[in-house]
Amino acid sequence: MVNDWLELRQHSDTGIETIKAHFEGHAFDPHWHDSYLVGITLAGTQQFHCRRERHHSQPGDAFLLEPGEIHDGDAPVAGGFTYLTFYLDEKWLTGTLHGLYDATPDSYSLHFQQTLTREPQLVRAIGETFGALHSEEMRIVQQSSMDNLLTQLTAHCQWRKRLPSQIQSSAIAHRARDYLYAHMEENVGLSDLARETGTDRFTLTRAFKREFHMAPHAWLIQLRLAKARQLLAAGEQPVQVASLLGFADQSHLGRWFQRAYRITPAHYRRLCTNLPDAGRK
Repeated sequence: MVNDWLELRQHSDTGIETIKAHFEGHAFDPHWHDSYLVGITLAGTQQFHCRRERHHSQPGDAFLLEPGEIHDGDAPVAGGFTYLTFYLDEKWLTGTLHGLYDATPDSYSLHFQQTLTREPQLVRAIGETFGALHSEEMRIVQQSSMDNLLTQLTAHCQWRKRLPSQIQSSAIAHRARDYLYAHMEENVGLSDLARETGTDRFTLTRAFKREFHMAPHAWLIQLRLAKARQLLAAGEQPVQVASLLGFADQSHLGRWFQRAYRITPAHYRRLCTNLPDAGRK
């Protein structure tokens, strides 16, 4: 870990996080984000599992992940890997891209066609957008880069229609997910979710895993971590965040946060806010 490093900035206009990092050996435990993630591998080999496949991202590869897609990260060869990435808010991206498509029914959803691509124009657009945001270029340069990136991304997206049985299973899973969103700080049980969705615990768990590729309890932990990032970036102290989100204590939050993001909550807060810490790290 002595050679690992991470640069994180939060764009002042949009709140988009830009990250440039290097990791050797094990990088991330399986986790997900509540935003679309786009990035480029700059050096080395980045190995990760996503969509039930093992991927090897080489220098010049762009990686595209959707909200909720579980992924991990490892460096399978000596020297580790270096990458850059940033997150695009789901509602913002979907709403913007909808303007480029004809109206579609509710049974369609937006997806990236591939997890990895070497398409030169998209790779260049990701790199230019990252540079403009990370280095706080003039706003006109930033916005032009973002517009070009969205244009390139449309060529790598598709609308996917769900079958009736998938829609029913998805509805159960999404009702359970919505309940977890509304009660994320509470000690929720599977029985609570089953009652809320009008089904039994086993059907609920199968539907949830089918839709989100993760059991409800594991998804709830990731939900709390995603919310913790928001609160820490807004300046909340780690001890307060742990209490607000139902973690046993600050150490409990810290263990899960570092496993998912390879950074402590206190360090993440400093990078986002430049505010001094109070109390234990």
